[in-house]
Amino acid sequence: MTTSQDGPSSLHLRRDAVRDGWSDDELGRLVRSGELTRLRRGAYVNAVLPPDPAERHRLLVVATLAGLRRDAVVSHQSAAVLHGLPLWDVPLDRVHVTRRPPASNDTGRVLRCHVARLRDDEIGEVDGLRVTSLVRTALDLARSLPHEAAVVTLDAVLRQGRLHRDVLRARLFDLAGAPGSRAAARAVDFADGRSESVGESRSRVVLHRWGVGPSTLQFEVRGEGGLLVARTDFAWEEHGLVGEFDGRVKYGRLLRPGQDPGEAVFEEKRREDAVRDEGLGMTRWVWADLAAGHRLAARVRRAQERSRR
Repeated sequence: MTTSQDGPSSLHLRRDAVRDGWSDDELGRLVRSGELTRLRRGAYVNAVLPPDPAERHRLLVVATLAGLRRDAVVSHQSAAVLHGLPLWDVPLDRVHVTRRPPASNDTGRVLRCHVARLRDDEIGEVDGLRVTSLVRTALDLARSLPHEAAVVTLDAVLRQGRLHRDVLRARLFDLAGAPGSRAAARAVDFADGRSESVGESRSRVVLHRWGVGPSTLQFEVRGEGGLLVARTDFAWEEHGLVGEFDGRVKYGRLLRPGQDPGEAVFEEKRREDAVRDEGLGMTRWVWADLAAGHRLAARVRRAQERSRR
């Protein structure tokens, strides 16, 4: 049986299998035996589906495009997956494509077709597939996703240096009057490449939503002689307070070769003590706190009061 791509999760299309002489009964037996797993109607992968949602979606994109009768350009979150952009709380159950007018919008079980103007310079290619350009993809997400999810992706694009804010702002004029254009402008204006993770991006949105947005990000705490003591995720400089997302439960990433996790925790405790020795207060929060923004905001306000005292 021929495959449309190589690798442990090779994709098999029914149309190719039938052309090669396979029958539906044979394909059914392979599925029942576990040798193949059905990805969608007419598309299968070897063994089990890959655990990574983005990788599964890439396979779904390839399988879905192979069955389209009319050309389309991969767009929105599907384009983001192909471009390797991080997504948070974004459904990947449908493949998103865009067609130029006079096509019609269409939503099915697997396909979501958008109709919009597309300039030639807004179309590129990734792995042989036609896909909206990086800037068009970012702006499509900014105008179609909830604010928090849009900021997560825009922050990452800026942090990686793949796009500049001025480029995004300039291209916003192309969206003037289009559905979601105001939401896109809001997300682009709020985006900040200094946010280094999904958690930091979400934290910033939540903190601003509840009126306790930090004054700066990646704040450098310096001691005597200007020696760098620490760099913190957030700071409220007028309150003498710094903040860290997830309580630095980043120890797995912070471990040096051969270092014990307990040693990393101890070093982090010493780091926090050094920050406090410079007269600064510190507050920390974890993933679960982001689901209750009002409580996180109250914690930050209490920490601000303690720091002032």
